[in-house]
Amino acid sequence: MAKKIDKTEDQLASVEQALGKTEQFIENNRKMISYVISGIVVLVLVVMGYNKYIIKPKEIKAFNAIHYAEAYFNTDSFQLALDGDGMNPGFLEIIDDYGSTKSGNLAYFYAGVCYLNLGMNDTSAARVELLENAIDYLDDFSSDDELIQPMALGAMGDAYDELDNPEKAVQMYMKAANASSNEFSAPVFLMKAGIVYSSLGNHEEALKAFQRIKDEFFTSPEGRDIKKYIAREEGFLNK
Repeated sequence: MAKKIDKTEDQLASVEQALGKTEQFIENNRKMISYVISGIVVLVLVVMGYNKYIIKPKEIKAFNAIHYAEAYFNTDSFQLALDGDGMNPGFLEIIDDYGSTKSGNLAYFYAGVCYLNLGMNDTSAARVELLENAIDYLDDFSSDDELIQPMALGAMGDAYDELDNPEKAVQMYMKAANASSNEFSAPVFLMKAGIVYSSLGNHEEALKAFQRIKDEFFTSPEGRDIKKYIAREEGFLNK
């Protein structure tokens, strides 16, 4: 019992000694600690002020500005959607002014799709540049949305396909198909991937893509006729 008491007293003494050292450290470094705490408080206030007075107003301005460009986009007026109408900004100006905002990020997606549509309908020498712009802007877009992100990847696949780069196109189609399991986009891009794989003579991968539609998305529009695509690839493979 005495040993336990002695041990407890030793522990208390150690704690008191440690507390004493801590108090001494604080006393010796009071100014430094004060500066550090003040610095942390200032940093927090700066961040809060930046979010309140710069980020939030910028988000609101970008949100309000993008509506005009979206309206042109929805009527297939892709050049006006990109460049604006002289009074209201287009997606390119929104990217320049508000690229770091949520609406600015979305403008990258819209701009990419605009360039894709312009390139697909252009027969001049500018066609290649338009399609390359589509890829660049879509590549700069990033989202966790399970519908929009696959659409961006798939649109990049379309641009590569238009540029006669089927290897890169099928890569993007498969990324788009794997980015989400939703029945709206996944079977669409699996179908596109299967068709491109088949055109490349890669009938094993084409069959895998078509089989996934049958297994996972049989009720989708692509799933209704998928058996004939599967039969065709099996014929190529003599299965």
